[in-house]
Amino acid sequence: MAFQICLNTSTIRPVPIIEKIRLAAKHGFVGVELWLNDIYEYIGRGGEVRDVEKELSDQGLFVPCTIAMRSWGEASNLEYPLQLDECKRRMELAARIGSPNIVATPPREPEDVGQITERYKDLLELGRGAGVRPLFEYISFFKSVPTLKLAVEIAQAVEDKDAAIILDAFHTWNAGGDLDDVKNTPLELIAHYHFDDGDPVIPRGEQTDPNRVMPGEGPIDLEAEVAVLKELGYEGTVSLELFNPGLWGKDPNEVLQMGMERMRQYFG
Repeated sequence: MAFQICLNTSTIRPVPIIEKIRLAAKHGFVGVELWLNDIYEYIGRGGEVRDVEKELSDQGLFVPCTIAMRSWGEASNLEYPLQLDECKRRMELAARIGSPNIVATPPREPEDVGQITERYKDLLELGRGAGVRPLFEYISFFKSVPTLKLAVEIAQAVEDKDAAIILDAFHTWNAGGDLDDVKNTPLELIAHYHFDDGDPVIPRGEQTDPNRVMPGEGPIDLEAEVAVLKELGYEGTVSLELFNPGLWGKDPNEVLQMGMERMRQYFG
């Protein structure tokens, strides 16, 4: 099975959602990772979910993952049932557009790991009812689960066959991780891979989303990381995921043409 090169639409964030789908197909991406807030915004402006479904079908694209569910890990006991209701709505929307996965984002501030683990277990059970699998995400500049190693520990601790994570080259590197952390990640836990590089000037550990740059323009040894993934046996979906304002100001055709060229350098 070959790697399936997808686009996380944050890479061209200012572009309207329907145009994002068209541009992804135009530049050769086989899948598109959609943000649910983009769909909500489209509906708020008078659009319909079926418009998004039709565009995906017309362009022949699949949705490997949707983003995101937040605030579930840190909600108070009083607020938690309300957050679960919101997670359920997001899962149902993800399922409707054909996405098998949805991102579960950890708290920004420190939080009890035991609570996060138990609540991720709740999300997995909720996801089975909705037909969508929640993927645990680690964020290098968040204080609750910044590292790949901790994300793996949480995914294993729930003891659930559906538990899985999103691997992210930028977050692994920015949090101080290395290739051994990737090598020690069980293959069955890797459900999707976010591909990106770090700013070559700003120190490691001090970077956030806007500092990501095109693969090959930063200090991360992406070639070695991809080689490790191949050794593990992972050849699934991989998304180009950038949040760089400098790229948002450019012609999205130029950005995606460059992005696809870079992705093919690493994945063929």
